[in-house]
Amino acid sequence: MARAPAPHSLRSTMNFAVDHIGIAVKSLHSARAIYELIGLSVTDEEEVPAEQVRLVMVPVGETRLELLEPTSDDSVIAKFIAKRGEGLHHISLRVPDLEAAVMKLKQNGVRLVSEKIGIGAGGHRYIFVHPSSAGGVLLELVESEH
Repeated sequence: MARAPAPHSLRSTMNFAVDHIGIAVKSLHSARAIYELIGLSVTDEEEVPAEQVRLVMVPVGETRLELLEPTSDDSVIAKFIAKRGEGLHHISLRVPDLEAAVMKLKQNGVRLVSEKIGIGAGGHRYIFVHPSSAGGVLLELVESEH
């Protein structure tokens, strides 16, 4: 029988959640169709020039799917698709204090994709943890809205 987590561990994780799952796609128009066919709503397109992507969000329960289409052949998403094909790009976790999380990661030798906190879709602050430090997964940390 599964054991319930200790109360202190529940308290320590209550401010964390899966924010979204990023999926690299060649075409937002084509990719969004499957989600709309099964009855999910899809947000309007948003462009993030600094990341050279156009995206939509697909709310699913407490989280979202983020469909990412490159706007340039030399964008990170275009290079990802060229190397690996369309598919899962990253998992994004919401953290209560992004700066504190980044400081703790750096102090513990965790490799970050960039040392600089960026501003992404919807104005959210984010940073990426390199897959070599996260079990082979590109991990994005975004700050919780207060």
